[in-house]
Amino acid sequence: MNFLTEIVAFVVAIGVLVVVHEFGHYSVARMCGVKVLRFSVGFGKPLARWVSKKTGVEWIIAALPLGGYVKMLDEREIDPGSGTTIPAEDLPRAFNRQNVGKRIAIVAAGPVANFLLAIALFSAVFAGGVTEPAAIVSQPATDTAAARAGFEGGERILSMRDAQGGETHAIRSWSDLRWKLLDAAFDHRRVVLTAKTHDGTFDFPVSVAGVTDADADQDFMDKLGFAPGGGTLTVAGVEAGSAAQKSGLKPGDTLRAIDGRVVDNATSFIDYVKAHGAKPVTLVIERGVGNQSKRESVQIVPDIKRDASTGKEIGRIGAALSNQLPTVDVRYGPLESLRLGVNRTWDISVYSLRMFGRMIVGEASLKNLSGPVTIADYAGKSARLGLAAFVSFLALVSISLGVLNLLPIPVLDGGHLLYYLVEAVTGKAVSDRWQLVLQRAGLVCIVALSMIALFNDLARLIRF
Repeated sequence: MNFLTEIVAFVVAIGVLVVVHEFGHYSVARMCGVKVLRFSVGFGKPLARWVSKKTGVEWIIAALPLGGYVKMLDEREIDPGSGTTIPAEDLPRAFNRQNVGKRIAIVAAGPVANFLLAIALFSAVFAGGVTEPAAIVSQPATDTAAARAGFEGGERILSMRDAQGGETHAIRSWSDLRWKLLDAAFDHRRVVLTAKTHDGTFDFPVSVAGVTDADADQDFMDKLGFAPGGGTLTVAGVEAGSAAQKSGLKPGDTLRAIDGRVVDNATSFIDYVKAHGAKPVTLVIERGVGNQSKRESVQIVPDIKRDASTGKEIGRIGAALSNQLPTVDVRYGPLESLRLGVNRTWDISVYSLRMFGRMIVGEASLKNLSGPVTIADYAGKSARLGLAAFVSFLALVSISLGVLNLLPIPVLDGGHLLYYLVEAVTGKAVSDRWQLVLQRAGLVCIVALSMIALFNDLARLIRF
């Protein structure tokens, strides 16, 4: 059933994104007076085909749903030896006869449509409301930015501002906190977080200067020492013969502390256990319901297992955990939702470009590239989480598609834009010979990137 969900979600996601991208090219081409011959969703053998009586455009749905194209009238695509010519009345409507400004607009319209779609989708999510983890901090690890700032765990973050002054931004959820800290980390700024504690409301100065762009390969929040907290961690199941069973842990037990550290977050608890393989740790658990509940101390020695993803030996207790984090319903007004949608789209676009640039210069791992298998996996996962998660996923992939197509690589929209910008500046079109050479080089780049992405997909499948 999960596999079917992934396939359906993937087809829907790619279908929507391709249609929007190509419709951007199509609509601007029509507005510029260019004759459109064909609009294809997918490649390969046509599964459905029809011709519009009004426009004469041939519409196709093809077998391979991994892209699409809009074919426009263009004299350069006519084989001189075929004897085929373009009717004189149609020549003014050929793409190659348009001025450079119109050609730039037509080519740029595809990626722009993807960005506009992302803005609309994010705005819809913000306006419709979404349930997210509250911005409550778990007890940070020692020698992290959060610990040095004075966080002890349990604080609810209310707002953030630059340490040098300026506008104060409200923090409404954990996701909101993460994006604002990511923005500060990119600029290596010091910020001040205002948080509510048991004793009142206090300011916590946090330095993100120690976070490099490379840390964004993983979760930079871990390096800062921030993890969502304030929740409860319950044992959902115990493996037979495991360390958890030997220590007496039972389904329904609530974990309260481990070696004196408050347990309110699954990630930090699991990380602590991983680091203590074959070393005894003391758990404080709560067993029972209501007035019948009582706290007990349990000593457990995590088994040593080899992590399939890293090859390292880690500690493992063999218990399935259920993490219940406090949540908030985040909803914004129409104008605020639109503003946030624009900001989120811009932030992700800039982040994507910076990541791609760092991969080119070797500062970020090529493992960050993902292909259709990973996209299908995340499409299915987001669809199972609900409509808001799937819509957010669509927006994220739409931005990635827009950014990718704007890269100055021949065969992509960005490569064509580069040709036309050179023509606009010099007054001369890039020669056919150079275009052919660059097209071949661009094709090699795209094939190489696709192979790396596919390899990463297969590696993830094998690993997990």
